Amino acid sequence: MAKFNVRPDIDAAAERLQSTLGSKREIQRLPEVLWDGETVEMLATGLYGKGNGLVAMTSHRLIFLKHGVMSQQIEDFPYGRISSVQWAGGMITGTLIVFASGNKAEIKQMPKDSGKALADALRARLAAPQPPVGPAGASAPAAGTPDVAARLQTLDQLRAAGAITDEEYRDRRGKILDSL
Repeated sequence: MAKFNVRPDIDAAAERLQSTLGSKREIQRLPEVLWDGETVEMLATGLYGKGNGLVAMTSHRLIFLKHGVMSQQIEDFPYGRISSVQWAGGMITGTLIVFASGNKAEIKQMPKDSGKALADALRARLAAPQPPVGPAGASAPAAGTPDVAARLQTLDQLRAAGAITDEEYRDRRGKILDSL
């Protein structure tokens, strides 16, 4: 397995991947999208939206990151917003389905072993009572209260880091504001 020397938590999770094919750039870029104090617990690869990318289960949220040459895609699912998780496995790969805040996200072509392990760990995380935490260690609002300010702040950080384009920024900002 390839050595990344990114961060100890990311390196340890990357070493457990069956293959890093198609996700090396994302592993290198992962620290740019993590919040202060957020650590990576598990990684998997999969297909979501426009292409193959990296699924990271962190101490605070589930993240999908695709960092291509021509485009970048980041979508996160804070644990407090996830209502349920489904896993559908095939012979070699499977699909992780995440239901969060009225949305359904399907991450396809995940390697069967790492995808199922991530789905099981995610279910266990969701079953354990814990207070949600946002960027910079700030406590998230009570359940049911929209955390628009934190989502907009994260979006601003992603744009400033060059992780998303101006067009993606405007699109996601509009979706956040429309959710009010």
